[in-house]
Amino acid sequence: MAKKNKLRVIPLGGLGEIGKNMMLLEYGNDIIAVDAGLMFPTQEMLGIDLVIPDMGYVLDSGKKLRAIFLTHGHEDHIGALPYILHQIQAPVYCTPLTAGLIKVKLKEAKLLKQTEINILNPGEKAQAGPFEIEPFSVAHSVPDSTGLAIRTPVGLVIHTGDFKLDHTPVMNQSTDLTRLAEHGKDGVLLLLADSTYAEIPGYTPSEQVVGEALNRIMSTATGRVIVTTFASLIARVQLVIDAAADHGRRVFVTGRSMESNVQMARDLGYLNVPDGIMVNPRELDRIPHEKLAIITTGSQGEPTSALTRMANQDHRYITIVPGDTVILSASAVPGNESLVDRTIDNLFRLGARVLYNRIADVHVRGHAAQEELKIVHTLVKPKYFVPIHGEYRHMVLHADLASSLGMPDENIFILTDGDVLELDRNGARVNGHVPADYVYVDGLGVGDIDHVILRDRHHLANDGMVVVILAIEKNTGRLVGEPEVLSRGFVDIDESEELLKRTVDKVKESLAGADHIAEWGVVNTMVKDTVAKFLYDETHRRPMVLPVSVEV
Repeated sequence: MAKKNKLRVIPLGGLGEIGKNMMLLEYGNDIIAVDAGLMFPTQEMLGIDLVIPDMGYVLDSGKKLRAIFLTHGHEDHIGALPYILHQIQAPVYCTPLTAGLIKVKLKEAKLLKQTEINILNPGEKAQAGPFEIEPFSVAHSVPDSTGLAIRTPVGLVIHTGDFKLDHTPVMNQSTDLTRLAEHGKDGVLLLLADSTYAEIPGYTPSEQVVGEALNRIMSTATGRVIVTTFASLIARVQLVIDAAADHGRRVFVTGRSMESNVQMARDLGYLNVPDGIMVNPRELDRIPHEKLAIITTGSQGEPTSALTRMANQDHRYITIVPGDTVILSASAVPGNESLVDRTIDNLFRLGARVLYNRIADVHVRGHAAQEELKIVHTLVKPKYFVPIHGEYRHMVLHADLASSLGMPDENIFILTDGDVLELDRNGARVNGHVPADYVYVDGLGVGDIDHVILRDRHHLANDGMVVVILAIEKNTGRLVGEPEVLSRGFVDIDESEELLKRTVDKVKESLAGADHIAEWGVVNTMVKDTVAKFLYDETHRRPMVLPVSVEV
């Protein structure tokens, strides 16, 4: 069968990891992308700010990226968009709140004017090449979340996005089970479903659980109540405002991204804010602590975030005092646990009462647990299934769940980033792999940090560095004068003066018979090998040895 008659499903992120969600659907020479998320760096990614999907396949394949469809406004689904739109132009389709969130990002990246952003509400349809896309509403922890029904020449594909079945949602947005059942009756070729909490039995609690907890805390707290959550979690912000209003507290918002998103959500009508409840910085000193609630960024312990600045006592407006109650209304992203724990410890040291999800009902998941996943599978009745969004164990457990519902094992595919799933009228199969490496963002650099540089950073962090500075005669390669040895992060110079002197002697010995060696590479290699062996024999450490030859 001709290649153009195959639907190719290619994950570039989000399968086998938490974050960096991006899925390509390809038919012939046309491609659409679902989501464009980032991943927060793990502790091993020293110095890295963000991780984004690798767009190499799209850029190098010669195929046309028709559009990017966004399911909702969380960072792990929209955070990479500015970086991707720097590389390749494509129209973006999403719901109004998601559009508001990405406009804030694109404006900062100076990409807003050149990007085509199209509003696509649940029930509406958009055509992108051979694909017809219809969003359907889902409950999640940010309003305007959707899944996508994607009609392709080969059959209907359902992409759930992130979802749960919340029957009492904060902003009246439920998962549209009726529409999912209608799609199931029409026939679904492939289901791509959220696996993030596939290992959790039962059901995910409603967002209203958090609202009730916030109300209890606001009613009993004797001082300020400071709530931190993700800046995109607009529904949680609404709960804080509602609880504050119920208990006569006014609300102060701090943190650049939180301030921007709250203002945007108010402008679009997604936040119901009572008149006079919001506080500006000039009023803060005049408001009694028992009459104030604060909404802030910093739920992940980010070093420059507002909550971390409070914990370190260098926030511009807020100084933590005994009597303050701090609520972390978010769970730590994998890799951020130590940063979050450090912030919690510092807040406790300052006398604050700190509540977080291990000791209070101040956060609920935005993802479906096992019984909810079973309901969706039963309604959709897909021919083929691919678990998405989660660590590898989550996807395996989701696959087991589908198998327990009677789906044939040969119709279930556990993919990882870069795998190519091909579907046509003859069936489905994994056929090939495309590049789907991590692309590291470090400051202004995007993609210029690779595994070799990270390995060197680990080497430096673990073992330190020794620099050997040599003056070499240009024509003969002879050593001129005394070498200089500098140590950084390896040994204390004052305490190990004798070791460094002996290192100098070893360098001189290695070059003593090196007359007529004018090749810099040979000189540096000889010095590096000699010093590395000597220092290991003396200390059993392996510092990075950097010879620096100066021509005289």
